[in-house]
Amino acid sequence: MKKLILSFGILGILWGCVSNSEEPRIAVTYPTTTTVEHVDELWGQEVPDPYRWLEDDRSEETGEWVQAQNDVTYGYLEQIPFREEIKERIAELWDYEKVSAPFKQGERYYFSRNDGLQNQSVMYVKDELEGDAEVFLDPNEFSEDGTVALAGMQFSRDGSLVVINIQESGSDWRKFVVMDVATHEIIGDTLKDIKFSGASWWGTDGFFYSSYDKPEGSELSAMTDQHKLYYHKLGTPQSQDQFIFGGSETPRRYLGSYVSYDNKWLFIRAAESTSNNELYFKNLETDGPIEPIITGFESTHNWVHVENDEMYLQTNLHAPNYRVVKFSLDNPTPENWKDVVPTNEEVVMRSADVAGGKILVNYLKDAHSVIHQYNLDGSLDRIVDLPTVGSAYGFNARNEDEELFYTFTSYTYPPTTFKYTIATGESTLYNSPEVDFNPANYETKQVFYTSQDGTKVPMFITHKKGLELNGNNPTMLYGYGGFNVSLTPSFSTANIWWLEQGGVYAVPNLRGGGEYGENWHQGGTQMNKQNVFDDFIAAAEYLIEEKYTSSEKLAISGGSNGGLLVGATMTQRPELMAVALPAVGVLDMLRYHKFTAGAGWTSDYGNADQSEEMFQYLLGYSPVHNVKEGTAYPATMVTTGDHDDRVVPAHSFKFAAELQANHTGVDPVLIRISTDAGHGGGKPTSKIIEEIADRYTFTYFNMGLEPQPTEKAIQMQ
Repeated sequence: MKKLILSFGILGILWGCVSNSEEPRIAVTYPTTTTVEHVDELWGQEVPDPYRWLEDDRSEETGEWVQAQNDVTYGYLEQIPFREEIKERIAELWDYEKVSAPFKQGERYYFSRNDGLQNQSVMYVKDELEGDAEVFLDPNEFSEDGTVALAGMQFSRDGSLVVINIQESGSDWRKFVVMDVATHEIIGDTLKDIKFSGASWWGTDGFFYSSYDKPEGSELSAMTDQHKLYYHKLGTPQSQDQFIFGGSETPRRYLGSYVSYDNKWLFIRAAESTSNNELYFKNLETDGPIEPIITGFESTHNWVHVENDEMYLQTNLHAPNYRVVKFSLDNPTPENWKDVVPTNEEVVMRSADVAGGKILVNYLKDAHSVIHQYNLDGSLDRIVDLPTVGSAYGFNARNEDEELFYTFTSYTYPPTTFKYTIATGESTLYNSPEVDFNPANYETKQVFYTSQDGTKVPMFITHKKGLELNGNNPTMLYGYGGFNVSLTPSFSTANIWWLEQGGVYAVPNLRGGGEYGENWHQGGTQMNKQNVFDDFIAAAEYLIEEKYTSSEKLAISGGSNGGLLVGATMTQRPELMAVALPAVGVLDMLRYHKFTAGAGWTSDYGNADQSEEMFQYLLGYSPVHNVKEGTAYPATMVTTGDHDDRVVPAHSFKFAAELQANHTGVDPVLIRISTDAGHGGGKPTSKIIEEIADRYTFTYFNMGLEPQPTEKAIQMQ
């Protein structure tokens, strides 16, 4: 590689008028990013990759580039006079007690609590619901800076033992520690190098878990594609763990496991991608062979309940909107499945659980929750009353439980916990947060707009009541559109600042998501992926046409697959928005499948190696490959984390380098790279607040706006 020459820091930051703009701007000088003469040949076509060297996350040159880019970005942000004001207000808004819904393990109740600004939430335990709670586990003691997090806990059925999942610097790699619940004594050694797995207990002797062999090269970017299911017996070293399934014998990219409540059956979920899966089972009592329930990857299946050797299963086989079936494990193949809760063309079955002798089904109707309670024979027992249009989750408990706790939220409804009595269907308020936010001042409406091909797409729009539709309101358009993920109404503390400043927050339910079942999902995958970008563009055009905002006051944002959405939209329609905020995005569509678990995304994206047609389609929208020389792009702040091993930061690095090399406009195109941070999970509160504040600071400044004093600030003056 040619010697890397970097211009560190900002060579010139100054206030002044640039071009014909009357808005104050900050002039920046970008670091010089070396190009290399690297060309790939795909299907007979040469594809240059001048920034290939940025894929090496372990090189000194890449480290220097990251530092230089951060010097420029943070130097720019520091010059904006209201940056600290925004950060202080967001921290003030964030500083309230956050308590999760309790869950029962053994005879005790557990819940998480954050007193406001703690970097990590603390796990508490109590013997009685109305009793006093004590600290069970405080992840803030794992590290001084909060970058080591509790990523999950799996209790044995009797509640006497727990597997603690530890996440470091946001990476997907985990460590497992087994703890005696009564004594807090650590049992055995720390299990290492575990990924995409929890622990499925078999009695109290041990548990099943899945992982990959440690990859050659960088553990943060090298491919991991053969999952292995193991059994760990307590008190033995990890090196002696028993291999159960997967690996080279039955290569599958993702494996999950579940042990039935009676400890008789092991179920294995096997998948090659994030969509569709196989199911296998094994009789643990007889140490029987692993047998298939269904093989192939044409549909999706999720276990619901096992009782008396009869299994309840949620599936979209022959049912795009899903159904619940049951069958005997003596004859488990699909021809023996019988409908319990048939598919419903009007709603999508998001999840199904058995609790208290009932089947609780969480449906989506126009992207919001509707909860139905069925008897085990499939007859409807009742429809659960919810406070308003929004999202409900947590309708799972043990079959013998008489009550459960669920959470309800919406865009103007902070997450609130209700105790639900299963037999009567009564919901009673259990806990609600005290947020510095008055829902009565705001409203959410759902509209349906028309995409380019005539498809009707729903969108939620939230803003202050009495908003004047004058085309001048700052608007944040957020989207995802992929992997069967449904964006349902939810409250975000981060959005309070935007809304109280008079901003509009809009969320369209794009194709590629799961809001209307598998057909809606498939409508935004592979050769249909452009539909997702068209839906997003049409949402922006609707907001402009209806005078909510204008291009000069529109920001677009999204993370991960949503980062791809933003990258594709801004390269296809750079004039449509003032600000673009692609976060941890999949931005190099020709090489995404070469890193970590990226090959598992091909069900949604396809990949450049599968056919010339797919290669050309991906090349046509890949953000890294569609940055055009001599184009004025919107003010852009790319964000990523240096430990992101889900969507490796090389995507963001290469996209930022292309933008800086080809952008001709006066607006900045920057990259903000968080250190000791990954794809988002486990990020400490301090880092979250800083990143949110910087996004709003960047957005407001580049819209030519200044924050207005909040009501509380006015009262204090």
